[in-house]
Amino acid sequence: MTDLASGRYFAGKRCFLTGAASGIGRATALRLAAQGAELYLTDRNADGLELTVADARALGARVPAHRALDVADHHDVAVFAADIHTQQPSMDVVMNIAGISAWGTVDQLTHEHWSNVVAVNLMGPIHVIETFIPPMMAAGRGGHLVNVSSAAGLVALPWHAAYSASKYGLRGLSEVLRFDLARHRIGVSVVVPGAVKTPLVETIQIAGVDRDHPHVSGWVDRFARHAVAPEKAAEKILAGVAKNRYLIYTSPDIWALYAFKRFAWWPYSQAMSRVNVLFTRALRPSSMPR
Repeated sequence: MTDLASGRYFAGKRCFLTGAASGIGRATALRLAAQGAELYLTDRNADGLELTVADARALGARVPAHRALDVADHHDVAVFAADIHTQQPSMDVVMNIAGISAWGTVDQLTHEHWSNVVAVNLMGPIHVIETFIPPMMAAGRGGHLVNVSSAAGLVALPWHAAYSASKYGLRGLSEVLRFDLARHRIGVSVVVPGAVKTPLVETIQIAGVDRDHPHVSGWVDRFARHAVAPEKAAEKILAGVAKNRYLIYTSPDIWALYAFKRFAWWPYSQAMSRVNVLFTRALRPSSMPR
């Protein structure tokens, strides 16, 4: 039986993950722990990170280093990377999972919304890439880079301008690195989740919208009910990495939507225009100011 078939593909591999305190990051870390990986973890939520570390160790995993930090802070990421590399020359797998979200129309999004989303979702992975990937290249052992983008990095979801700016950017970066790093035997995968049952669903900022409004909260609940479990997303991610897939879908609806865009542009454009109207009506009910 192969390592892939037995679920031991990641056994003994040194894996660095961001966003490990909750959601997809935590689920992926624990699945890696169960498969015998050696974990290096970070998240800005110190308490959640400590819990993940404890749970990973309870599963028998080694966690030689973990640190609470914000990936948007280049200095903190660089210092953590340097500290890790004093003990280990390179990682085998690097996973950029941490992310935040903010929705809104451009007249409602503040500069802080734009800058925070880009800082965490795009510059955060860049900080990790520039501090962890060159040592992987120098080590000459190959490896894998995983960047978690989004369905909003594939298609034009309504009110997602700021979020899509970060996630399309991450997908573009990943596509370039896919070819740049191939000669170093470093694979690159882009994860494009749709809705996933993570704390992000409950903390999404919707600029100019009262999330407590019954109509709005009803739509958010409906969105959450269609979300997949983070454990399912983690399973898809690790299976995709083991097979060296470039685009990794966590649910078939995202694959279908992207195929619709690629192969039926005119109907897709008409459909997305209609979806935009419906989305706006849902989040700005008549009783709310427009």
